[in-house]
Amino acid sequence: MRTAAIAACALLAGAGLIFGQTRPQPGQIKPPPQTPARQAYQPITREQRIDWVAEASVGPRSLATGVLSAAWGNLWNLPSEYGRTWEGFGKRYAVRLSGIATGNAMEAGLGAIWGEDPRYIRSQGLPFWGRVRHVLKLTFFAYRPDGSIRPAYARWAGTAGNNFLTWPWRPPSAQGVGPALVRTVWGFAGRAASNAVTEFWPDLRRLLPGRRGR
Repeated sequence: MRTAAIAACALLAGAGLIFGQTRPQPGQIKPPPQTPARQAYQPITREQRIDWVAEASVGPRSLATGVLSAAWGNLWNLPSEYGRTWEGFGKRYAVRLSGIATGNAMEAGLGAIWGEDPRYIRSQGLPFWGRVRHVLKLTFFAYRPDGSIRPAYARWAGTAGNNFLTWPWRPPSAQGVGPALVRTVWGFAGRAASNAVTEFWPDLRRLLPGRRGR
């Protein structure tokens, strides 16, 4: 049953990537009041959406995060069925990667149907706490082709869906509604952390020795 659900979601996500809306249609745009972030926004293209799935799933940052996540699981032996072994580390890494890839495909595919942009768009011209609010807001909201920011329904579906649909790939202690909800919360927490890195790292990098003034 769950395998069929996963297949159905994958099919729907693929259809969204292929046929979904990737840019505004003539007469569709009704520009909202302009802010610096909206002025800088360019709607995502189909190619950029596909690139985002690949980068968010198997890009350097995602793979490095997977190593840290698997190492943390090994340290605390979570889930306990895997044990504190290299084999357990590999299983933790693999199950996270499969879940992340499933969630990203769902988010990008479903979002393409109504033009939801999965990318994090850095703020422009905001003070520090305004940037922090922007980071948190774009954890649960996303840009649309007209530059407005609305609830990220595809992200919610992808983050929750991958944690519920990957039950068959997880050991007994990690199955059930409770563990899936906990993983969903951690998924949004991870998204917020990733947004913060994207928002602030370019500024911090300029402060590193040898990079000042660049």
